[in-house]
Amino acid sequence: MEYTLITSFILGLLIGSFLNVIIVRIPKEESIVFGGSHCVHCSNKLKSWHNIPLLSWILLRGKCAYCKTPISVQYPIVELISGFVFLAIASKYGLSFASFFIAMSFLMLLALSVIDFKYKMIPDSLNLLAIFFAVFGAWNVDGVVHNFQNALLFTGGFTLLRFTLSYYLTSSVFRAGLKTKTTWNRHYDRTPFIEAMGEGDIMVAATMGALLGIQLGLVAIFLSALLALPVMLLVLGRSAEEQRVPYVPFLAMATFIVFLYDSQIMDYIKASY
Repeated sequence: MEYTLITSFILGLLIGSFLNVIIVRIPKEESIVFGGSHCVHCSNKLKSWHNIPLLSWILLRGKCAYCKTPISVQYPIVELISGFVFLAIASKYGLSFASFFIAMSFLMLLALSVIDFKYKMIPDSLNLLAIFFAVFGAWNVDGVVHNFQNALLFTGGFTLLRFTLSYYLTSSVFRAGLKTKTTWNRHYDRTPFIEAMGEGDIMVAATMGALLGIQLGLVAIFLSALLALPVMLLVLGRSAEEQRVPYVPFLAMATFIVFLYDSQIMDYIKASY
């Protein structure tokens, strides 16, 4: 068991190192396959020992080996989180094909969270990979079908929620605008359609449904709102741009927490009936 956990942690570190490449290159629309690793500041190609997960950043003291420009702390943090994700999944289910896919789904959510936090964008390619790994992270064919059904249910639920909230917000703005109408512009409507939720969030919901199922998925959505609440209160009253809080990180964190403690949460839910 100990050997399995060590192996899973090292595997997570290695994949986490590549995850950093994805996080940096996809928003810039660069290839993640072609073009060797290089410093983003001086463009010098990195040697193999510069790319050892976690260890290289420590040995280089967080600076480029060539230009001495500080290397973002994002790199070791993403690698460390990736290692712990694989470690947590392996300790719960062991090292298997299904647990590998589940861990990979969470790593895609991690990449989406960092990109959403830094660039306020949610790449469809990573979202689709997260859904794919979540759906096929099952131990049998029935499990795959069940995961797919839950993914579709959450997708439909979030789509309906998005439409309802967007309609309500847009209608509220329209009604407020009627008070400023005059006789010459009362037939001219310039009310913008307000999107209450992005399409990327809906795709993340599909991943949540596949990983957690209906009941636990709803718990994760509630938990994500609790996790985001302090941040929402912190940015209240600031500019419109500063109030655009990325929500994917909170959905991902809540999903991971609920996934790890699914048995305890289900026992609590059953005891509440």
